[in-house]
Amino acid sequence: MLPIIRHATPSGGRPFPPFSMAVRHGATLYVSGLGPVDVQGQIARGDFAAQFGQCIANLHAVLAEAGADMTRVLKTSVLLTRATDVPEMNRLYAAAFPAAHLPARTTSVVAALPVPDFLLEIEAIVAVE
Repeated sequence: MLPIIRHATPSGGRPFPPFSMAVRHGATLYVSGLGPVDVQGQIARGDFAAQFGQCIANLHAVLAEAGADMTRVLKTSVLLTRATDVPEMNRLYAAAFPAAHLPARTTSVVAALPVPDFLLEIEAIVAVE
């Protein structure tokens, strides 16, 4: 497997962990957990919706770089740090995908994520051509 997408270390002084943002194997793209960090390395501040929106924007960017879009997403995994965010996540998630295409999904509530300010991460498995 060769990584097809690499992103530079985000600014802000934090070291970037040793992984690829996405790896393509055949016609499948495996997207790593995407947190709510913009291209300048800044964490989306504010509420859960702001962080969710940044995660989805990051997913759009990775998909576009791979020549795909949200209709090609087969499955997502959403990691949340607060169970109370599940209803809002469901509402935002439904709005993030075309109505005719809701991928399979696993949602997990975890004790913490590697970056303490993250309220969520989203990873995806995507069909690419």
